[in-house]
Amino acid sequence: MQKKAIKVNSTDNVVVALMDLNAGEIVNVEGIEYEILKHTKAKHKFSAEDLIVGDKIIMYGILVGKANLPIKKGEVITTENVKHQSAKVEKKTETTSWTPPNVDKWKNRTFMGYHREDGQVGTSNTWLFFPLVFCENRNVEILKEVFEKELLFEKASKHQLLLRSLVNNSETEIVEEDEMDNRVFKNIEVKFITHQGGCGGIRQDAEALGRLLAGYVKNPNVAGATVLSLGCQNLQIQIFKDALDAISPDNKKPIIIYEQQKSGTVDEMLNGLIKDSYEAIKQANEVERNPAPISKLVLGLECGGSDGFSGISANPTLGRLSDLMTAIGGATILSEFPELCGVEQELVNRCVNEEDAVRFLQLMKDFEASVVAAGSGFDMNPSPGNIRDGLITDAMKSAGAAKKGGSSPVEDVLDFTEYIKRPGLNLLCTPGNDVECTTALVGSGANAVLFTTGLGTPTGNPVVPVVKISSNTSLAERMPDIIDFNTGEIITGEKSIDEMADELLEFIIEVASGEVKTKAEILQQNDFIPWKRGVSL
Repeated sequence: MQKKAIKVNSTDNVVVALMDLNAGEIVNVEGIEYEILKHTKAKHKFSAEDLIVGDKIIMYGILVGKANLPIKKGEVITTENVKHQSAKVEKKTETTSWTPPNVDKWKNRTFMGYHREDGQVGTSNTWLFFPLVFCENRNVEILKEVFEKELLFEKASKHQLLLRSLVNNSETEIVEEDEMDNRVFKNIEVKFITHQGGCGGIRQDAEALGRLLAGYVKNPNVAGATVLSLGCQNLQIQIFKDALDAISPDNKKPIIIYEQQKSGTVDEMLNGLIKDSYEAIKQANEVERNPAPISKLVLGLECGGSDGFSGISANPTLGRLSDLMTAIGGATILSEFPELCGVEQELVNRCVNEEDAVRFLQLMKDFEASVVAAGSGFDMNPSPGNIRDGLITDAMKSAGAAKKGGSSPVEDVLDFTEYIKRPGLNLLCTPGNDVECTTALVGSGANAVLFTTGLGTPTGNPVVPVVKISSNTSLAERMPDIIDFNTGEIITGEKSIDEMADELLEFIIEVASGEVKTKAEILQQNDFIPWKRGVSL
């Protein structure tokens, strides 16, 4: 029989409803009976004790808010009676111990990947087109149309066929085509990204964009790149080259760069780009998948469209998986710094190096200061959807979001655009924004991104598979076209977190080997939004 409610941590003074609870209903949690005073929706919390104004709200064993109205035992907590509050962290207070999980069953497991000369292994093989400045977006779009039509022999989509039937007032049967069978090259994908940066803002944003794009070229999923430059923009070609040389001084990947202001007419430039890129893509197609240990996986950990179950099912599953990867010798990257507000002490204490602990706190402090300077604050992080589904304070959201990082030591702390250097758990400074975060994770070396969601978020990435993981079965059944993996059986008590993590790792191996395409790949969700920290000038 499914439980009606749970306490996540024995020290908590709130209880999570696992199903809708009616006023007057009696709920037994760990031998204690609670009378539900007001209708409480699934995913929301009710108080485990009488609280007065100023009392602390504890969940996941940490401070996540304070009462700003009296709250009775059994009463639902809301944005009206609770406000955000988190503990202040000044320094590392202790060094936490960690016992790695048993990974004997995973030690010899492999996936079929694309081996690069620098030792990295890709989960896909992509030739990437991108501009250094938004002025070149139109030319990138022209190249996209040319290459996709000729290399993929694209046929009308089901949506085009639907419109065609409406225009012609016919009953045209909508048949989905298998586009993979039409590809000229079987071992290479051709992807295109555009952006709104590279000029017009502060120099630091242009330089950061250069580092981000260099990270994409460095990413093991990328075989090579075609780069378009106007010529007069802030993000000069040399800035991009210097950024790539800093992280990949022995780069062997082919890079084709054209500068429009030195290339004559648009037609002349495009003709050269098409000829040079085609020859390079043909060479990149010769690379084939070969076995690689799963320790070569670098998994980005992210959440978006979170709900009150995310911190109980999907995120802890990623946490267990992160611990498994660390024990195996692989790497994971935990991002979204605004969603680590309130759990800083735990993460600081888990830092292996003292300098990383100091750096993490400074990055958090600087990030929050910039948000405050813009007239907001981390307490404004929960979205209307988060609040509607039970995450009513930023610290509460953060406490659940941080579960994605498991319990292993923090091996390194990275600022935005820094490329991963060490195996184990890494912290990466990014916003909580879904696409900006995914974009940053890939630029820092993730060759797969694991994205948990409780409400449903349709996003993907041009070069890396994004695995969507549902926190609840209702979402997985309602939006099967975007969800890849469901952890809802944890909520119903059918499976444990450990069992679910093992199943998820098996699924990731299939995705990394090219045996399964993610829903984001099928839907061609190739989102790319760089984090812009400055202002336009």
